[in-house]
Amino acid sequence: MDYVTSDDHQGLKKAIETYLQGTTWQRCQTHFMKNIVDATPKALQEEIHSRVRGIFEAANLETARFLLNQTLDEYDGKAPHAMEVLENGFDDATAVLELPKRYRTKLRTTNSLERVNEEIRRRERVIRIFPNRESSLRLIGAFLLEYD
Repeated sequence: MDYVTSDDHQGLKKAIETYLQGTTWQRCQTHFMKNIVDATPKALQEEIHSRVRGIFEAANLETARFLLNQTLDEYDGKAPHAMEVLENGFDDATAVLELPKRYRTKLRTTNSLERVNEEIRRRERVIRIFPNRESSLRLIGAFLLEYD
């Protein structure tokens, strides 16, 4: 099974659909949670955050959908925009629940990829100016080989 995790960037989604046909796309739960919390009234942010966290940590898709419906029923009147964001992105953010449990933690967000990018940036900042393109590729390639 091919699997891609990214944020909800339309260009990325289109490229995945075009060039990686048949690949399962997982919306990054960290970015999705931020979208939901940003659409939530301040007084309810912690409450809704913990409810959505429970949805993401559900044992399976059926349980997640049950928790989603409970959350929508309870908060639809209090935080309608946040509930709309949650409902619209639910399927994209819970694709990871189709995978075996041991893979879910690493594949539910883009955090591991962002960490690799941060390490590459940290190393290239020390050098600042590369003499040529090949030298930058050697540095990045050496780091990625070591990381793998």
